[in-house]
Amino acid sequence: MTHNLAFGGSPLDRASARRADPAWLAAQRAQCLALPLWQDRVLMADDKATFLPWRADWDVHLTVFLGLEGSQPLFAVDLPGEQEPVFDGAAFVEMRPAAAILSARDCAIAGQAKAMIDWHHRHGFCANCGAVTSALDGGYRRHCAACSADHFPRTDPVVIMLPLLDDHCLLGRNARFANGLHSAFAGFIEPGETVEDAVARELEEEAGLRIGAVRYHASQPWPFPSSLMIGCHVDALSRDFTVDGAEIAEARWMSRAEARARLAGELDDGVRMPSPIAIAYHLIRDWVEAP
Repeated sequence: MTHNLAFGGSPLDRASARRADPAWLAAQRAQCLALPLWQDRVLMADDKATFLPWRADWDVHLTVFLGLEGSQPLFAVDLPGEQEPVFDGAAFVEMRPAAAILSARDCAIAGQAKAMIDWHHRHGFCANCGAVTSALDGGYRRHCAACSADHFPRTDPVVIMLPLLDDHCLLGRNARFANGLHSAFAGFIEPGETVEDAVARELEEEAGLRIGAVRYHASQPWPFPSSLMIGCHVDALSRDFTVDGAEIAEARWMSRAEARARLAGELDDGVRMPSPIAIAYHLIRDWVEAP
């Protein structure tokens, strides 16, 4: 099955074998199209990401090489300052609402840009000795001159799972969710865990749910700030559950027919389903549409 998930399917060649060459990178930047970001917001005009020819007079906090689209190099530029920079006909938009309207190509590139720039914001100092680090390899390495440690961008693996039993799925409402949003269950994979271990632990912790088989479904880059969502369908062993009351405020079993109606917007009773940009939506939709 093909999964067209937001932030995935980038068309870019990241040129990992060449981006460590400063001369090559400089030549690429001189002819690049740059995607400006400011305070983690992406520059957009209408429903498109705005890529602009590189300008040497830009006040840029950081540049990151995103990759090659054919022969065209693309970079992300992080603009500093508290006041929003002005670009005629364009404005900076938060990534979540932007993802809902961007094309698949623009969404994937913008998500990569946001995740990379956010990583640099959080890793300006060496985790080994505390000294200031510098960006190298087009932004894919930070080097500490004080202790010679190298630091590389990391992606945090997260399991996100939809428990199933007979013709029903179990959805939970996180205590942080507003407006009645019910979604799949999720949690970070801890050191020493397999995907299956993490799925079982999270469902036990959050819903007191005992499970059987775990089936991988799809994955999604999630740049908030930088996770890989590993989506699974899970066989529940019973309908008995007890929410933890802390992270999960409530949960409910939902029939396939009800879930289908809710995804189609045919029920309006305050229970909301995940946005189509989220893998949770696709876990539910693909189950609903399965033969």
